Amino acid sequence: MADTDFSAQYSDDGFWVKIKTYAKAAGRKVLEQALKMYYSATDPDTPLWAKTTIYGALGYFISPIDAIPDLLPVVGYTDDLGVLIAAAAAVTAHIKDEHVQKAKATLQQWLP
Repeated sequence: MADTDFSAQYSDDGFWVKIKTYAKAAGRKVLEQALKMYYSATDPDTPLWAKTTIYGALGYFISPIDAIPDLLPVVGYTDDLGVLIAAAAAVTAHIKDEHVQKAKATLQQWLP
């Protein structure tokens, strides 16, 4: 699946609802990746091609249609993590330290 297949699934509201509703189930690794990507996508310095890749990955994350259903314990978010890591690798030059720090600070508030 191309990441653009899921970019239409992305919305800010959908992202935050998914993050807040499934924070504990998704786990720290998935949330950190998703938040780093989100903060990078909202940075005006991030180029359009990178934002498209990020929004595709985040769209997959919030989409109810998954390769592995999110409701399955332990493995439910492994596909989401894989998509987020692949997208992060593609746009790594545009994920700044400030994005990483914001993601960690947000996680610290939610999952101390």
